[in-house]
Amino acid sequence: MTYNMKSVLYYMVMHFLRDTMRKRPSPPPMSSPDMRISRERMVREQIEARGIENSDVLHAMRTVKRHLFVTEALYARAYGESPIPIGHGQTISQPYIVALMSALLEAKPRMRVLEIGTGSGYQAAVLAAMGLTVFSVECVRELFGATRELLQHLSVRNVHMKFGDGTLGMPEAAPFERIIVTAGGHSVPPPLLEQLDDPGILVIPIGEQRRNQRLVRVVKDNGKIYIENKEAVSFVDLVGVHAW
Repeated sequence: MTYNMKSVLYYMVMHFLRDTMRKRPSPPPMSSPDMRISRERMVREQIEARGIENSDVLHAMRTVKRHLFVTEALYARAYGESPIPIGHGQTISQPYIVALMSALLEAKPRMRVLEIGTGSGYQAAVLAAMGLTVFSVECVRELFGATRELLQHLSVRNVHMKFGDGTLGMPEAAPFERIIVTAGGHSVPPPLLEQLDDPGILVIPIGEQRRNQRLVRVVKDNGKIYIENKEAVSFVDLVGVHAW
């Protein structure tokens, strides 16, 4: 083998590695394990055991394959009782929190729901499995592209995604009967309250300190706003014009 041939092979290998590193993670293969037993155990031990009884939520949590929303290397952790990193400083919330927030919406099939923070797409897929029409805003461009591709690959319907500042909502599609915010802020962004239908329910983590919040349910009814404090939580930061 001549020196020139070695140089050519070196260039080809480096070019291949560079292109590979630039690619987004590919969607999970259709032959991915089903892990149905893990999902059933998750629902029974983490969700039903903590008092969540909403049948639509329980059905969705049993149906949506949570492991397909994380990298293959993390499949074994997908149904554990903890958040999982998905890159770009974001996480997929633990199963109980996803179920709790979904239940607090008290949503009925065919309702229109605005989600702030698409992230991995798991929460949106759960809401869609509950029969809801989901409008979701994501501010991290890389996550937006990868998650949109994943949801299409998994044939998740009734999820309409937008890239942008979630604290501004999606005024072009408002009003929404329900709004769910999957990141923590210091207050409820005013545009979201404006886009919440009347009557309507909004669920959001709020706290004076970052990563230290309380889950809050905001109820709009006959022009009045009612605040219900729920349990303590820890979410990644809500970012935008009306947030941190």
